Formats: sequence, structure tokens, C-alpha cells
Amino acid sequence: MRTGIALPQYGSHARMAAVAGFARDAEAAGFDSLWVGDRALTPVAPSDLYPGHTPEDPYPPEFRTFLDPLTVLTVAAAATSRARLGTSTLNAPWYPPLLLARSLTTLDRLSDGRLDVGLGVGWLRDEYTAVNADFSRRGARLDEILDILHGIWTEDTFGHQGPHWTIPRSYVGLRPVQQSGPPVYLGGFSRAAMERVGRRAQGWVGIVAPSEAAAALWQVARSAADRAGRDPDALRRHLRYNPPPGSTEHSIADVLTSARTSGADSCFIDLQRCVREPDEALDVGIRALELFRAG
Repeated sequence: MRTGIALPQYGSHARMAAVAGFARDAEAAGFDSLWVGDRALTPVAPSDLYPGHTPEDPYPPEFRTFLDPLTVLTVAAAATSRARLGTSTLNAPWYPPLLLARSLTTLDRLSDGRLDVGLGVGWLRDEYTAVNADFSRRGARLDEILDILHGIWTEDTFGHQGPHWTIPRSYVGLRPVQQSGPPVYLGGFSRAAMERVGRRAQGWVGIVAPSEAAAALWQVARSAADRAGRDPDALRRHLRYNPPPGSTEHSIADVLTSARTSGADSCFIDLQRCVREPDEALDVGIRALELFRAG
């Protein structure tokens, strides 16, 4: 199983000056991938609660400060040469797909073909209000975005007429390094989301979860792939683990081992809600990686 770590991006870790050195040192220590997430705003009176939270504590307070994900990945790309660069996840329906395709293609070229695109639909209606997007149509918007990305990445000229976007047929001169475009993985935990993974994506960007629940979700994706005439064994699973405060390198290594046992293709650790400093996150992460690989 490949291992990764989240880049400094939010909360007390949101320091652009720390990103390049963190990425370079994480790659040198042996991490296979570097990851970012996506938040647009943290409302005073949010429309929805973050999973596992209460009205008194509606979302992790660290979310109040959040660097732009693609800017952070761009800095990391320039500071590294081997590690994959992933998004877990970009909330795709917020973005005009033509401009999203341009940004992702540019990043894939800058990184010499190391980009893994994780896309999701988010959970907070207020963010959709703020970017003038329809929360109730987020799944349909994601499907249309996937169509547009595929067309831009595979066709010499491309045009699109859909329910949400119209793109006049145009020449596509900017092409990604990776053939047919960067691999696209989808997030989500509903049945509809997992069926979309099986029908349309290279795999799933999920979270570490109890084994029975995770296995049931994964089977939904595999069955959907089979019905769509795709090879279920070709799907890949990338899992995120958010260690709680007080976690040790030993407990984190144990979770990585459990993820490997579950059959995950990769697992990355996000320590930004566990410790306060990027240097501490990297230190704990490296020690956990060494323990995991030792046994």
C-alpha cells in the first residue's frame, strides 16, 4: 500500500512559506503522495453540520483558515519530483469546468504527470450559495463536469451543450502529460456516489472507516462497475485518516496497517487537526511511516 501525507493548508498549518519545505522533506522521507482538501467558507450560522459534529460545534474550528488547494499543490509540485499530488477532494460543482480543466491540466504539466484528481460535491449548502451554484443539482453538475473534463483531455477540438454549461467548439492545445488526462477519483459515501465511482471513475477517495461499512460501500462501487461493463478490479481506493489530538505514531501506524489489510491501494494521514505545527506534523508522520514499513 502506498502512503501519503496532507500538506500544510488549514488551521494553524495554513502557512504558504511552509509548503515547499514540507513537501520536499516528506518526499525525501519516503511518502508516496501529497494531498490537499477544499473549503470555501465557514459560516457563523452554518446551514449544515460537518459529519459527527453538533450545533454547538458545527465543524472543526481549523476550517476557518484554508489555503487554496491548487495553489498549495503547485508549490509542492515545484519542490518535488516523485510524489503523486492528490486532491481529496475538490468540490467540483463550485468551479466552471472549462477553467477547472485548464488549472488541472496546467498542474499536471507542471508536475510532469503526477496529478491525481479527487472530486466531490461537499456537504455545506452555504458554500454553494456563496459561489452561486445549485446544491440540489450537485450530482448532475458533477456528471456534466466529468463529461467536459474527459472531452477536453481527449479531443483535439471540443464543444459542449449541456443543462448547466455551453462551450463553443474550440481547439484544445493545452494537453495533460498523462494520457487521456489525470486519473479521476470520486468521493462521497451515499449509494449514488459509490455507484458513480463504479460507472465513471478510476476509483474512490474515501476515509478510514469501520471495516464492515467500508466493505459495503466498496461493494456498491464494484457492482456498479460490473453493470457498466468495467473491470471492478481496476478500481482503486485512496483513504484519508485524520488522527485525533493525542494520537501517537504507534496508533497511526496501526491504522495504516489496518488500511493495508482492508485492501486499500493507498492511505494518507492528515495531521492538521492532531498537532499545531507543520514541523510537528511531519515529524509524527515520518515516525508513523517508519513504524508502518517496519512491520
